[in-house]
Amino acid sequence: MRSHALLDIASSSTPQGVKRSYIERMRSQGALVLRPTKEVLPGWAARWNLTGSTPVKVRIVAGAAGPLGGDQLRLEVTVGAGAVLMLGAAAGTLVLPGVHGEQSRSDVSITVADGGTLIWNPGVQIAARDCHHTTLNTIGLAAGARLYAREEIALGRFGEEPGRFRQRMRVTREGKPLYDQELAIGPGAPGWNSAAVTGKRRSLGTIVLVDPQRAGRPTRQESVPDTAVMELSDEASLISSLAPDAIELGRRLDAAFSRSLAGQ
Repeated sequence: MRSHALLDIASSSTPQGVKRSYIERMRSQGALVLRPTKEVLPGWAARWNLTGSTPVKVRIVAGAAGPLGGDQLRLEVTVGAGAVLMLGAAAGTLVLPGVHGEQSRSDVSITVADGGTLIWNPGVQIAARDCHHTTLNTIGLAAGARLYAREEIALGRFGEEPGRFRQRMRVTREGKPLYDQELAIGPGAPGWNSAAVTGKRRSLGTIVLVDPQRAGRPTRQESVPDTAVMELSDEASLISSLAPDAIELGRRLDAAFSRSLAGQ
């Protein structure tokens, strides 16, 4: 299956000065179904002073099982100047093998214009046994753009080893690399289960935070097990965590993120 979905978000102001983000274009296709929601922003987003603006909230709903071997999925998103978008999946993604052992692929390309804000949370990706999948997430930020990007991976379902799973996330700022990391696990990936990569943990995840107006630097997270906070630049930081399962991973990322904000 080939699916190509599009989402463009723009912003305007009322005569009273209220900023309103709105959907300029939205196209779903095949396995990628986009659905606007009325959910509220997370509490921590108040730090970004989004009061007085109307953000857009969209969830990605699976229109079919998978991705399965051979599937090619692509999502392109544009967040215009001053617009605010919270984009995430309605549920976790189970990556499954195909009948003929073909590789599946998911590509997400997002651009955020000057003054735009993106909260990106695609949910947990579960690399099932015998899957063969590649994910590429590319986020391009203009000057003044803000980003919260969270990614979580579970290595197989309960009691099974993961298949071949490769993920790359690349974040650029004004066209220059800010964060570029690639992970390969499963058969054919050297040392993926060693102490240098997963250390036999079953879940791993990251949070990339970019805030041009942040005050101070995040604090170290010695009190959160298997979790580290690293500086990417004066305006950006990375939280990286390992955990025995997806539930504990979520708890560790949440705890590290909350304490990081408290230290600013």
